[in-house]
Amino acid sequence: FAGVGYQVTIYDIIPDIVEKALKETKLELDSIEKQGLLRGNLNAAEQFACISGTDNLKDAITGAIYVQECVPERLDIKKKLYTEVDGLVGPNTILASSTSTFMPSLFSEDMKHRAQVLVAHPVNPPYYVPLVEIVPAPWTKSEYTAKARELMTEIGQKPVTLSRQIEGFALNRIQYAILNETWRLVADGILSVKDIDVVMSEGLGMRYAFLGPLETAHLNAEGMLNYCDRYCNTIHAVSQTMGPTPRMEGKVAEQVAKELEEMVPIDKLPERRAWRDACLTKLAQLKKNI
Repeated sequence: FAGVGYQVTIYDIIPDIVEKALKETKLELDSIEKQGLLRGNLNAAEQFACISGTDNLKDAITGAIYVQECVPERLDIKKKLYTEVDGLVGPNTILASSTSTFMPSLFSEDMKHRAQVLVAHPVNPPYYVPLVEIVPAPWTKSEYTAKARELMTEIGQKPVTLSRQIEGFALNRIQYAILNETWRLVADGILSVKDIDVVMSEGLGMRYAFLGPLETAHLNAEGMLNYCDRYCNTIHAVSQTMGPTPRMEGKVAEQVAKELEEMVPIDKLPERRAWRDACLTKLAQLKKNI
């Protein structure tokens, strides 16, 4: 938001957290600028000048055009916060949640300003992965959904708008389908964890970084109808063998964790995340230049 000049206020109930966030944000902006990877149309110093912090909720949201809520994924915490926010905002503020778990109706039903509430679900890490899922509650007015999408586009994200709320939204429903089948392949002893990840990183993932699954199918035949004619029976037959939805627990969970920790030890996770972010940055630059 600051990258295009919006005045941004970071809020947390713990003052030390706010102070730490501001310090880390300045360091990150300076580092990204030195690497030539800074987003937005302002330099790092100009962007940081747009950002302030507070531990007072009223000060944070009074007069705001947009609120991006990022509290922990606990419904009781969200309900408590939105009750407080409801008494402080006017009719012009979009109230957007970062939740990846809860449909917006679950924490907005009893609000006076519930027509302004929606989900704007970013993808981790959002600075490098631009998708945002915009999900309305049944009572969200369309003008707030449209304005949220417009705002996300303005700051350089890539929004998609769901026509209605649904459990898991879109990204996680697709992601869970992939995770469920990879889990079954490990549980059935078909592939190791390392080889399953190779299937994605060196196969499907390389295509899906540029094309979605439907356009991929469209290109893999003479159009989508031809693809359906060729493969619908095979796809249906294979899908029937995939079995029930697994629970990610017990001995299989222990085995998956063991193999992953052999690939990336727990103490190496920060280093691996930094490598991931660097790769995502380069991919984003490549896509931009194509």
